[in-house]
Amino acid sequence: MHLHILGICGTFMGGIAAIARANGHAVTGCDAAVYPPMSTQLERLGIAMADGYDAAQLDTLARGADLFVIGNVVSRGNSLMEAILDRGLPYRSGPQWLHDEVLAGKWVLAVAGTHGKTTTASMLAHVLDAAGFAPDFLIGGIPANFGVSARSTGSRWFVVEADEYDTAFFDKRSKFVHYSPTTLVLNNLEYDHADIFPDLAAIETQFHHLLRTVPGKGRIVVRAGDAALERVLTRGCWSGVERFDSAGLGWAVSDAGEVSFEGARLGALRLALPGRHNRLNALAALAAAHHAGVPVAAGLAALAGFRGVRKRLELRGEAGGVAVYDDFAHHPTAIASTLAALREAGPDRPIVAVVEPRSNTMKLGTLRGELAASLAEADRVHCYAAGLGWDAGEALAPLGSRASIHVDLARLVEAVASEARSGDRIVVMSNGGFGGVQDRLLGALGARLAGGAADALAAKA
Repeated sequence: MHLHILGICGTFMGGIAAIARANGHAVTGCDAAVYPPMSTQLERLGIAMADGYDAAQLDTLARGADLFVIGNVVSRGNSLMEAILDRGLPYRSGPQWLHDEVLAGKWVLAVAGTHGKTTTASMLAHVLDAAGFAPDFLIGGIPANFGVSARSTGSRWFVVEADEYDTAFFDKRSKFVHYSPTTLVLNNLEYDHADIFPDLAAIETQFHHLLRTVPGKGRIVVRAGDAALERVLTRGCWSGVERFDSAGLGWAVSDAGEVSFEGARLGALRLALPGRHNRLNALAALAAAHHAGVPVAAGLAALAGFRGVRKRLELRGEAGGVAVYDDFAHHPTAIASTLAALREAGPDRPIVAVVEPRSNTMKLGTLRGELAASLAEADRVHCYAAGLGWDAGEALAPLGSRASIHVDLARLVEAVASEARSGDRIVVMSNGGFGGVQDRLLGALGARLAGGAADALAAKA
């Protein structure tokens, strides 16, 4: 079967493309801007892609396609989608295709929540893999231990990052209602996606629908003490429940890494990633894997070898003693967690936060009142405010002289590089490419270092 995928460079749809290809389908696709890292991954698989949504694709790259798989980036008015509708061609959403063609009969382990989905799902897939389960997976990022965001080999086990964003323009349910998990992790629940959800209660309803899809024999691993998740459970739960991050009542991990269940010590967590949030991600993965049959000791041993995920506090390079990190954080809670982890990893080293409020929620300004507090751990803050419909300077005023606002990316790079000193850690936080600012900063720092060396040689001469 020939599938043509609209929105193929999104992490989810790119994963669908990889899985479809592995299952023997011919795959082509398109996106508004064919961009890495997914474009690179897809090119390695030999998947041809068109840049844009020109309806002429129906007579060229997509000619003879048996099915069009539609990403949620596509809306009515999209020229290619309109042509598909006018011609009466068959189409389906990515989550529905995954459910119908791949997940049937599998033990699905899904990871849901506002924060930590990608890291927790990556940890879970790694633990299962190390235990010999060889799971298939579809994750919204690229785990370093696998080097790809998705794989499909016909395994009985399937790990999926379960996103609450809507499915498609013709299916406004959350993606995750299509996955029918046997094991479900609920990491946390806060208000986000202000472009599609009017309030937190609307998101809770979608999580309630998700719980309705878990079988009675299934297991829900839920963060203890999360008021929104407790409200979801109260609305109806028909499966076994285990809580984590709860002293004496379920799974717990201390700041020293001691893991226990119902108060009984199980072993030590040795994790390369810093931060309390990562220890809790690991604990959730450990509990979910245990439900699938992985002994706790084996899970702990596997987590010691977990190498992280691209764009999750990923060290991109160093120049002149300055480290540059890349992170996906864009919600205030995630920003605060990232900075706390970096502080934990080096309490005495200065932190420079370079932030792009790029998500739809942040662009709308819904959470701008929480932004300054989330950046409190940073020694300096540089905020890229181009295109915002609200005053970033006003929002960050509580930070005083520690914060600078920029609308020109080149000047932001210049300002950050000129201020940086050996020992500083620069962390770039955005849910997008941010104009390649990470590499631009490393280049500017390297150029400054080279210039300083040249000046020193000239002075000696």
